[in-house]
Amino acid sequence: MLEKVLSTLFIVNFLASTIRVAAPILFLVLGEIYAEKSGVLNIALEAQMLTGALVGFIGAYYTHNNWLGLLIGIVGGSLISLLFAFLTVTLRADQIVVGITLNIFALGLTTFIYRVLFGVAIIPPHVEPMPEITLPVLSALPFVGPILFQQKALVYLAFLVVPIAYFVLYRTTIGLNIRAVGEYPLAAETVGINVRGIRYMCILLTGVGAGLGGAFLSIGQLSRFTDNMAAGRGFIALAIVIFGQWNPYRAALAALIFGAADALQLSLQAVGLQIPSQFLLMLPYAVTVIAMIVVARRAIAPASLAQPYVKEG
Repeated sequence: MLEKVLSTLFIVNFLASTIRVAAPILFLVLGEIYAEKSGVLNIALEAQMLTGALVGFIGAYYTHNNWLGLLIGIVGGSLISLLFAFLTVTLRADQIVVGITLNIFALGLTTFIYRVLFGVAIIPPHVEPMPEITLPVLSALPFVGPILFQQKALVYLAFLVVPIAYFVLYRTTIGLNIRAVGEYPLAAETVGINVRGIRYMCILLTGVGAGLGGAFLSIGQLSRFTDNMAAGRGFIALAIVIFGQWNPYRAALAALIFGAADALQLSLQAVGLQIPSQFLLMLPYAVTVIAMIVVARRAIAPASLAQPYVKEG
């Protein structure tokens, strides 16, 4: 058993799986960074991800086009995020209460819609798996080639978005406005920044990322939809944002740590390691909790995070 775990094949497959597993949650994390930087604690990530996973799968199943399904998944996640934005930004409802409510609502709604459309079958409906894109020359490199350059298109996209997200947030005027709204919305409004508009935009970006991440799970990884397939990834994304201290690069590294824990438990189960499966399944969540304990005290959140903004006058 130890020889299998230490073999080159096991290590290569484990590292490749780490990157693949981290990609969907990275879409959520990058969107959540923008929301929290604008002062909104969007904990409805589970609802947005589940909705994106279901409607994306339905779209891909009936259109026989995975890319169109991904687009539909983005729309689904975005609609839930706009509902969250309306309730929290416009109506100024408590962000945590609204988020929890939407998460519970989406869990029941997605299960109900799936049962109505597909029923309960021995062989569940599925879509064609998305192909891996092998990059010429680079994929032939020893060891790193199969790990980094034989992945699906959305995996490449997830990590390409990281530097873009960092550049926009810290090197552009719109990024400065977002950070100003998250720190001192009253002062931002005084100099002409539309606080509500900025928060709506950032929440919508979160919905886009969550919808895409959810659709990637159902279409790009499993090729089917299962009940509660988000499996707590929305809450883990919230922890990753704090662990990464609202920095896209650090958050990407934190997402890889979670991906490694998840990939490890899958890989160990695959080689038949004699450890209770429940213990292995808890690994990603245990790693997240430990990481939070280590860094939570040092993390400095945006000053107006989770505080509704009331325009003067």
